[in-house]
Amino acid sequence: MADVPPGPGPLPDTFAVFPLSGALLLPKGKLPLNIFEPRYLAMTEDALAAGRLFGMIQPDPALPCLAHGPGLHRVGCLGRISSFSETDDGRYLITLSGVSRFRIAEELEMRRGYRRVRAELAPYAADLATAEQSPTPLPRAPLLRALRDYFRTRGYSANWDAIKGMEDAALVATLAMACPFTPTEKQALLEAPTEAERAAALLTLLEIDTHAAGAAPRPS
Repeated sequence: MADVPPGPGPLPDTFAVFPLSGALLLPKGKLPLNIFEPRYLAMTEDALAAGRLFGMIQPDPALPCLAHGPGLHRVGCLGRISSFSETDDGRYLITLSGVSRFRIAEELEMRRGYRRVRAELAPYAADLATAEQSPTPLPRAPLLRALRDYFRTRGYSANWDAIKGMEDAALVATLAMACPFTPTEKQALLEAPTEAERAAALLTLLEIDTHAAGAAPRPS
């Protein structure tokens, strides 16, 4: 699999989007994708040729279906292809690294079968901050306790050394993306205004799901 170096320069305000229910991409998160539909193969090829960027967004079941596909939530996440490989049967296996959230301003004409939008990224400028630039502490210890309870009730195993070694923002993004929350819950995590609020929402979801599974909370 080829690693793709980071792209320089400002982010575009027009780009392709990949609507996929239940697929959450967050800034500082990494989403593996298996690309096989012709329109999304075309989208990936076009992205690799120019900036390596496209957006992930969820369909909104509350909206009517349009002629070119389902109605979309207004907020998604722009990602950069950070690694890719091509299989013998013509699929792309890619890793999409989350860059910044965006809000759809308008949908544009389709290109090669895939959907495109003009988006607003300025409201989410904080997504581009480094850990040093956004030093707000996150509830790491309670989050890890809740995660252990959550995994134990479901019989999941985890590499705890790797989890403990992750930076706060990457840890929250990875857990929010990997846990099997509903599409509505994932959209709420995406739209949380700040990383601290996303971490608090993630903690609440883990505790609620663990309680619903009949587990008693661990002592603090």
